[in-house]
Amino acid sequence: MNKTTAAARAAAIVASAVISIDATGLTHAAGVPTLDVVDVEASSDSSLGTADSASVGTVPRERLQARPAYRPGELLEEVPGLIVTQHSGEGKANQYFVRGFNIDHGTDLRINFNGAPVNQRSHGHGQGYSDLNFLIPELIGDLQYRKGPYFADEGDFSSAGAVSFDYVDVLPQSIAILSAGEDDYGRAMIAGSPKFGAGHLLYGFEVLHNDGPWTHPDNFRKMNGALRYSQGTLLDGFSVTALAYSGKGNATNQIPRRAADSGLLGRFDTFDASDGSDSARYSLAADWRRTTGSGIARGNAYVIRNELNLFSNFTYFLDDPVNADQFEQDDKRVTTGANASHTWLANWGGCDVENTVGVQLQNDNIYNGLFRTAQRQRLTTTRADHIVESSAGVYVENRTQWAEKLRTVAGLRGDYFRFDVDSDDPANSGTENDTTVNPKLSLIFGPWAKTEYFINAAGGFHSNDARGTTITVDPGADVGENLPADRVPGLVRSKGYEVGARTAIIANLQSSLAVYVLDFDSELVFIGDAGNTEAGRKSRRIGFEFANFYTPTSWLTIDADVA
Repeated sequence: MNKTTAAARAAAIVASAVISIDATGLTHAAGVPTLDVVDVEASSDSSLGTADSASVGTVPRERLQARPAYRPGELLEEVPGLIVTQHSGEGKANQYFVRGFNIDHGTDLRINFNGAPVNQRSHGHGQGYSDLNFLIPELIGDLQYRKGPYFADEGDFSSAGAVSFDYVDVLPQSIAILSAGEDDYGRAMIAGSPKFGAGHLLYGFEVLHNDGPWTHPDNFRKMNGALRYSQGTLLDGFSVTALAYSGKGNATNQIPRRAADSGLLGRFDTFDASDGSDSARYSLAADWRRTTGSGIARGNAYVIRNELNLFSNFTYFLDDPVNADQFEQDDKRVTTGANASHTWLANWGGCDVENTVGVQLQNDNIYNGLFRTAQRQRLTTTRADHIVESSAGVYVENRTQWAEKLRTVAGLRGDYFRFDVDSDDPANSGTENDTTVNPKLSLIFGPWAKTEYFINAAGGFHSNDARGTTITVDPGADVGENLPADRVPGLVRSKGYEVGARTAIIANLQSSLAVYVLDFDSELVFIGDAGNTEAGRKSRRIGFEFANFYTPTSWLTIDADVA
């Protein structure tokens, strides 16, 4: 294999951007090929020659920082075809819409931050719950997105796609912000990254208050803190990151249309002024990477503490004419995990080859419960559970450049899950296991005239709530009824197919077109609002995405997407 090509390929694995390496950039230490430090820059057509499908990409930090965002989660709308909304107050996770369906709070959209999952499995409110309020937007670096289940290193929750991002190690300059607006909005933030020893110390602190336009103010109070120490480069170095977040406030939920039409309630009124949430997140994570002339080794480990108390009333007095129908979803958990991968370069029969093996481990120790409440005071327990959910994923991936205009990416991923549920009702306790093996294949042709063509096919999956895998009776039934409940499979398989093209043939314009099919074996799910399961049939989603990014001048950007 040509040494310059090998070095460039190794750097691209980490950088996910176009990297130029001069032929003299490869040096030797004690006879072992190594890489010099290189500059990493994202160019206007950086995906050509490096993308695995028509629906992958990188959003540079500069674009994210230029985007007005009312909430941190709205930055994800830079991903073509991804819609992010909010309901039930500022302290609740966003709802996500992509590839033709409602992802809810993250069931089929995997979100990774600093190498750790944001999605919370077997969550008290909803499977894959992904709250991004812990983010300080000014610290975020580039954002990478990949649609579909075609990538071996993406596991649970990634059938529709995956989004990955992190904080920068070094800020261009220190930041101090003090802002105020209507509806008692106020925000203060400071951040910097001074030199500290052999590395840099990134810090950021944020406080925010917002009442919103509601008759009963949200009174949302948020505090964020971030501290990171880092050394080295994207290719060789390490970082240790500590984060802390707290958010609490009220929520104005939906109101009956008849009550609004009759004038009983105004448009911004609330039915139950005690609805709202109290949440917190604390995490410690470490990341390490090492590059030689023949490959890259990466590893990271994390521990995350999440807390949520969510109070909602969607049916008013329908079930309880005396105390009303408010309920509380309580979820407290500690998530630990580690990821490791090794990539090496080779030459097989004159073809440049890149092989990767990786392992991903995760354990969730969860205490969650569902309670009937009035004015945030618990009245009765619908169900309470202690869940230990553990998983191990192993994957292999091969990238081969068969010819100048033909390359392939083939992968295989296997996952094992163990669900251990200790419920307040012994009939709903138990232990279940599930496994899945999913092949991945991508064919990439070109480029011709700055245009590449893609064919992708793969299997994927998402996990179901552990409580649904062991349930036998409906915990919401009246005392003595013992109504049976259907169990859900531990893992729901999906299959994805896609054809597409990506072009930069027109100066300053990037365009991509993808046509996709996404099948799910089952839509039988666990309902966190009720504590039981809900039946659903197999499903198929067919659609297309047409994305365009045009920069006619240095001061104007036009983003036009259709999905």
